[in-house]
Amino acid sequence: MADNQNYSADNIQVLEGLEAVRKRPGMYIGSTDERGLHHLLWEIVDNAIDEAMAGHCTEIDVVLQADGGVRVLDNGRGIPVDVHTKTGKSALETVMTILHAGGKFGDGGGYKVSGGLHGVGASVVNALSEKTEAKVYRDGKIWQQSYSRGKVLGDIAPVGDISKTGTEITFYPDKEVFGDAVIEFDTVLTRFRQQSYLTKGVQISLTDEREENPKKYRFYFEGGVKSYVQHLSENKNSLSEVFLVEKSLPECDIEIALQYTESFSENIVSFANNIHTPEGGTHLTGFRSALTRTINAYAREKTLLKEKDDNLTAEDVREGLVAVISVRLAEPQFEGQTKGKLGNAEIRQAVESAFAEGFNIFLEEFPSEARNIFGKCALAARARVAARAARDTIIRKGALEGLTLPGKLADCSSKNPDESEIFIVEGDSAGGSAKQGRDRHIQAILPLRGKILNTEQARIDKMFKNAEIKSMVVAFGTSIGETFDYEKLRYGKIIIMTDADVDGAHIRTLLLTLFYRYFKDLIEKGNVYIACPPLYKITVGAKSKYAFNNEEKERILTEFGVDEDEVEDIAETEEGDEEVANKSKKKKYSLQRYKGLGEMNPDQLWETTMNPETRTLMKVAIEDAERADQTFETLMGPEVPPRKKFIQTHAKNVKNLDI
Repeated sequence: MADNQNYSADNIQVLEGLEAVRKRPGMYIGSTDERGLHHLLWEIVDNAIDEAMAGHCTEIDVVLQADGGVRVLDNGRGIPVDVHTKTGKSALETVMTILHAGGKFGDGGGYKVSGGLHGVGASVVNALSEKTEAKVYRDGKIWQQSYSRGKVLGDIAPVGDISKTGTEITFYPDKEVFGDAVIEFDTVLTRFRQQSYLTKGVQISLTDEREENPKKYRFYFEGGVKSYVQHLSENKNSLSEVFLVEKSLPECDIEIALQYTESFSENIVSFANNIHTPEGGTHLTGFRSALTRTINAYAREKTLLKEKDDNLTAEDVREGLVAVISVRLAEPQFEGQTKGKLGNAEIRQAVESAFAEGFNIFLEEFPSEARNIFGKCALAARARVAARAARDTIIRKGALEGLTLPGKLADCSSKNPDESEIFIVEGDSAGGSAKQGRDRHIQAILPLRGKILNTEQARIDKMFKNAEIKSMVVAFGTSIGETFDYEKLRYGKIIIMTDADVDGAHIRTLLLTLFYRYFKDLIEKGNVYIACPPLYKITVGAKSKYAFNNEEKERILTEFGVDEDEVEDIAETEEGDEEVANKSKKKKYSLQRYKGLGEMNPDQLWETTMNPETRTLMKVAIEDAERADQTFETLMGPEVPPRKKFIQTHAKNVKNLDI
């Protein structure tokens, strides 16, 4: 029987003000790691972007200060400082200390279009900062107010005169919340470049004062989304000029730019009110539908498609496509706190009609480019038919029944994907050790022979001629391309296990390219991992420890009482054999350097790399799809100059390069 006598109104906790934010920060910013920390910056900058979208701001300046603070300054109208009738506080204090307060709701008149959905931005940043200082340039004066962890430190007051307008927010993230997390310069840089493309005519500056030599970047693009598409296509051979449609409708304002390239993959990026929508939504659905219908209608009209020919599919018309879709609407309906998908039903038809009308005019006015586009789509269609025939030949009987599983696959006995995992292992030698050392109930082993095909430069029909790729497709059970089915995945974890050398890194990169281009769902849903085998085994007497990098090796040797001079004297043979040395301290120890997985005994491989209780795995995630796409295109694509430039730029930062 429940103890109701001790449960009363006194047990109900009421969190006032911003206490709820500090109690459960993850509810408001997603997490308290680097992502959550970056979210604080996005919230403040998004307020400035809203001013820009409303036509009141042309400059945004962000500084990552040496003392750990972050300063964001814009030249917008400045947050109002007069007294708010409902709160009895200044509008500035209301925005900075009260949840769901701002100019982004209903008929308040602050913003027609805004990226903010919940109105919690500035107040949440304030709550999760050790100190926050707000300065407002308005009415010829500088107004200032300071806060600490959401609480006001004093009344708002004028501290000087000034002729310009704007808002300056400086905040110091609370270490009690974020620990040692730091704001990553490259992540911020990418985000600001993106925002600058989407808000043409606005200058966004970023300065990093945390290093001895401060870094500064400034973004300004008059071309908007058209310039964005040119940026995304810069390392690809184009088949057409950039097409742009801009239209203002009662439902929304629409900007769409696209370009066809010789690439085999698509890159479509969508936004609603400058918020990236990685899961798409109604605006993306409308665009895709109109694209397929318009190209097919044009091809029929110009007899590029004969009566007996099938229509091009959505997959055919998107091969090699680079596109940016941006819509701005008054009341966005996003699905989920992360705003990953736009849900406004009326936007689909608006985008569909606006794009179809503009793109049809483009095809009519530029017939040579229209033929290039159709030729690319038709070639993709022929490759799709060839790939389907090859795929049907390979998995006609169905991989799930195990009738066509590759012979070199050592499968696990469990048929439960939640507990099963497959190791993609480099070479037969390592594969043999892994097969002997594994847990046969839940762990499958698939050894690869040599390097697989570079899928950045190949269509699916060519991929099916590669035995190693064919083996993986069959083993995973999901199929590939248009018939990919995530629900048929046979293993919850797909683990890439390669040697810690240049060849191993190359094989790992080729595999990641395959996963990113053709099994992206597996990455996005957290199924792909990289194994972390040790580099060294250090033994002193009866004690042994493994080191996964040089720093850990030195720490373990010091822990065992071996000084740095002795570390330098330890012999290591090319084969990785143990060398036992007796030093001045009369301590017997050995250091084994593993050059490859095949040098490890099955029990060692199990203990260090495969045992779920003791191993270390790196989960493969896509933090920034745009940067990931460009990186794969640069490093694995057909164009040599971008790759050469990348190598020259980063040569001095290379670590662990085998010579």
